[in-house]
Amino acid sequence: MAGERPILVVDDDQALRDTLVEQLQVDGEFAVHEADTIARAAELLDQQGARFDALILDVSLPDGDGRDFCAEQRRQGRRMPIIMLTGSDDETDIVRGLDAGANDYVVKPFRIAELLARVRAQMRIFENSEDAVFTIGPYTFRPSAKLLQEQSRNRRIRLTEKEAAILKFLYRAGTRPVARQVLLNEVWGYNAAVTTHTLETHIYRLRQKIEPDPANASLLVTEGGGYRLDPAAGAPPG
Repeated sequence: MAGERPILVVDDDQALRDTLVEQLQVDGEFAVHEADTIARAAELLDQQGARFDALILDVSLPDGDGRDFCAEQRRQGRRMPIIMLTGSDDETDIVRGLDAGANDYVVKPFRIAELLARVRAQMRIFENSEDAVFTIGPYTFRPSAKLLQEQSRNRRIRLTEKEAAILKFLYRAGTRPVARQVLLNEVWGYNAAVTTHTLETHIYRLRQKIEPDPANASLLVTEGGGYRLDPAAGAPPG
C-alpha cells in the first residue's frame, strides 16, 4: 500500500473499524491502521519512523478517555489532524474535545462520506499550516517556510514557492506517479502560457538542490509520463 496516506483509526467497535477500513481504502487514497485501545494506539504512534497523516479517535475507549489521549498527543508535539468520534451531541462534550486539541468532532451514527470529507478538509488545512512538517528522504520538509532541513549534515535548503508546491503535491500523492500535465495544472493553474517545459526546468533545478547525484535521481524520479517521490530514498537508517 505504498501510495496511500496512513491514517490511524482508534475505536473498540470492531464492526465500525471494519467498515472504516473498507471505505477509507476503497479508492487507494488511504492506508488504514487500527487500534481498539489507547494502549495499542500509543504503541503504534511511538514506533520508530511511524507516520500518520490523521487520527480518527473515539471518545469512549476501554482503557481511557479519547479526549485525554488527544491532549497527550498534543503535549508530545504531534500536530496531525485528530477527528473525534462520539455518541453524544451535547455541546459541552464537543467543546471539551475541541479544547483537548481535536480538530473536528463527528457524532455517531454518521455517514462515511461525511467523515471522509471532514478528514480530507482537515488534511488540507494542516498541509497549509505553520505546523505542517513532512519527511522526504533525509530531509524534514516545512512547506510553509519553503524549507528542507537535512539534520545529519546540518544543512538547510531554501525552496522557491513553485518548488515547495511541487514537493507538497508529490508528497500528497504518496509514491504514485503524477502526470506532468496534472502537476503543471496543480502548481501553475490552467495557464495556457505555461508549458511542460517550465515544469521540467523546475524539476531539474529541484533535483540539483536535493539529489546526491542529480544525473541519477533517486528521490524525485521520472516515471509513467510524470514524476513521483520515493520518500524512503536516502532516509537515515532505523
